[in-house]
Amino acid sequence: MDRRQFSLGTLATMLAWVGPSAWAADLLLAEVYSDSLDPADYWVSEKMDGVRAYWDGQTLRFRSDRRIAAPDWFVASLPKAPLDGELWLGRGTFEALSATVRRSVPRDEEWQGVRYMIFELPGAEGDFTTRIEAMRRLVGHINRRWIQTVEQFRVADRAELQRRLEAVVAQGGEGLMLHRADAVYATGRSQTLLKLKPWQDAEAVVIAHQPGQGKHAGRLGALRVRSPEGLEFDLGTGFSDAVRQDPPPVGSTVTYRYTGRTSEGIPRFAHYWRRREAD
Repeated sequence: MDRRQFSLGTLATMLAWVGPSAWAADLLLAEVYSDSLDPADYWVSEKMDGVRAYWDGQTLRFRSDRRIAAPDWFVASLPKAPLDGELWLGRGTFEALSATVRRSVPRDEEWQGVRYMIFELPGAEGDFTTRIEAMRRLVGHINRRWIQTVEQFRVADRAELQRRLEAVVAQGGEGLMLHRADAVYATGRSQTLLKLKPWQDAEAVVIAHQPGQGKHAGRLGALRVRSPEGLEFDLGTGFSDAVRQDPPPVGSTVTYRYTGRTSEGIPRFAHYWRRREAD
């Protein structure tokens, strides 16, 4: 039997028990990396600033389970087995990507630059190292430039992990992801999957607009927001001129970045990052 055929047959066996949409509402979610953990136990990859998307064997979907209106040619070669990954346009292109993938009618010319970066096989057997090899074989068989695996690598220690993080951030990347090499597939928040960034981010709901002063008179000065825990605070920096002119409306959800928290739990140096579009 041809080695490639054997590999695909093995992959089909790994995934045979999972039916389309069985995993739709319950994917693996990352915890925050802690220095108490040994990074040598993990595979490491770049944390891509894209749109998470899973393939349920028939349809490409947002994490919310809403269908992504991708062009037929984009998904035609995907298998009848679940995939989890990130739609990605490149570093620093989130806004353009978000506009592209959320259109109800896809524009082929915009999708030409989008890649589906696969990082997991939901429900598959074996540890993560085994699943990495299965993903590589699958993508090699598909052989489409817009369907790729996320590059996974190993580090020897915390010092090498820090050097890798600094290199990614210096090139405009967001951070790193760490996935335990020996982990079987799991769902929900788990320390088998960790994120490492030079800052933290979280979401909050806009509850008021604070007027600007000085050069920002007549425009947005700050957003008053409320966290899921009920904490209220202002986001006064991080806005482009366009956002100050047309700010996220009251009731919308925004993502902000910060570095640590005060003793009262308020995020330190919190600044606006972007509006979270509803999936």
